[in-house]
Amino acid sequence: MIKSLLLPFWLLALVMILKYYSLGQLSIAQTLLYLNIAMIVLSFSYGLKYKHYCQLANGINQLSEWVGQFVAWLTLFMVIITFLVVVLRYGFSLGWIAMQESVSYLHALVFLLGASYALKHQAHVRVDVFYQKFSATTKAWINLLGCLLFLIPVCSMTFYLSWQYVLDSWAVYEGSREAGGLAGVYLLKTSILVMASLLLLQGIAQLITDVQTIQQQGAS
Repeated sequence: MIKSLLLPFWLLALVMILKYYSLGQLSIAQTLLYLNIAMIVLSFSYGLKYKHYCQLANGINQLSEWVGQFVAWLTLFMVIITFLVVVLRYGFSLGWIAMQESVSYLHALVFLLGASYALKHQAHVRVDVFYQKFSATTKAWINLLGCLLFLIPVCSMTFYLSWQYVLDSWAVYEGSREAGGLAGVYLLKTSILVMASLLLLQGIAQLITDVQTIQQQGAS
């Protein structure tokens, strides 16, 4: 009964968000934030069952783990190529622009694709003054609010703002500005969208985990 009553209120909230955006009273960032919150509230109150959320979170965590392991190999290739670039340049006076640019490509992919893996393992830089002293429930609430107010809106905004940027690059199959450079700049720029998507997914998994923690602590 409660779920049935929630749906009309959610639809009304959605209409109001779109109305205020069309009138220019909401920025794109605010609109994305409110839409994300509305979708999350709807899904938790009207959508999947509890076990399905657990399965979803586990699937996302496995994806982030796999991507992280893949990125780890990229760091090895980056070190090897950098070593070869130095040896060939200073030992044999040889060098290729494409080879040098490949290091930059790998470096960018490590950071962009590895962001979700780092989030999963709480490896991002954190200025921690009070957080470590909090209880598990308080930490879960902080993480949950951080996902809702910062992570999910920022990832959504990054994807939105980068979409046309990436499409423009694909339209001309953008390549290197240097003669003999790599011709896959458009592919490298696509990794921005991949990063935002993976980070958004991992944020959702984190959100589900935080809700589980709050519920378990509350039940105990």
